[in-house]
Amino acid sequence: QVQLVESGGGLVQAGGSLRLSCAASGRTFSSSYRMGWFRQAPGKGRDFVAAISWTGGSITDADFVKGRFTISRDNAKNTVYLQLNSLKPEDTAVYYCAASPGGRLSKSVASYDYWGQGTQVTVSS
Repeated sequence: QVQLVESGGGLVQAGGSLRLSCAASGRTFSSSYRMGWFRQAPGKGRDFVAAISWTGGSITDADFVKGRFTISRDNAKNTVYLQLNSLKPEDTAVYYCAASPGGRLSKSVASYDYWGQGTQVTVSS
């Protein structure tokens, strides 16, 4: 099994920044896993934010990220990060970390086998 634990969420004013972390562990986890971040606002579905391969190649959702968010990973620490800059009130959501075997990056919720419990990000206006 694989365990994912997110941290770094909180309350921030519009225009501020946060750095989310996701620590992975478990007997079957490998640094070759693809990792992703998704978010879910109240009453809405879970939306793709960004994903990264074990080599560091990444994709983001261009529609709302627009250069504000950056995903990265430290394979030695089995940790993936999501840097959130220029935050807006509409970025308020629970942010989830996800992982699965395989190197091909995916924006689909269904492509990920393991999920963390989520970390709340609240942006005030």
